[in-house]
Amino acid sequence: MSGAAISLTFQVMDEEVQRAVQQLGRIMTNTRPLMHAIGVGLVGSTHQRFISQADPEGQAWQALNQDYASTKRNSRVLTESGRLRDSVNARASNDEVRVGSNVVYAAIHQLGGTIRPKNGEALVFRIGDRLIKAKSVTLPARPYLGISVQDEAMIAETVFGFMERVSRR
Repeated sequence: MSGAAISLTFQVMDEEVQRAVQQLGRIMTNTRPLMHAIGVGLVGSTHQRFISQADPEGQAWQALNQDYASTKRNSRVLTESGRLRDSVNARASNDEVRVGSNVVYAAIHQLGGTIRPKNGEALVFRIGDRLIKAKSVTLPARPYLGISVQDEAMIAETVFGFMERVSRR
């Protein structure tokens, strides 16, 4: 396993949801189940983005380079083997949930960027049966992590569902 990781921070800003989470923190000694439930929902919506081929705001990901697309086994963007999608996971603690991926190339696909050779003058790779040499390759950002409007609603629903169950005790 490499030491690479991607870390982005999002915060749900709805005041009513924040107050409910704070209240749950005072009532429950362990809010990890709440955070876990939110994490499961966020991982599910992230997986859905690999199907819809769109970022958390619903904007379509940039299409693949035509030369590259013609050689892929899978026509979907960010899905050749499914490793990136399948690596998305959630880790819950008592006061937060972290959703992300530990694959080396996760960040470049989320944020975009330029890849340059570490050693030598050029990157060397294959597209189909052609050998390509390039001084650099620039990948566009194709955000798959993030919190959509639907995610915000799911988080609120989850928090208020926990509130209702705890208040019945």
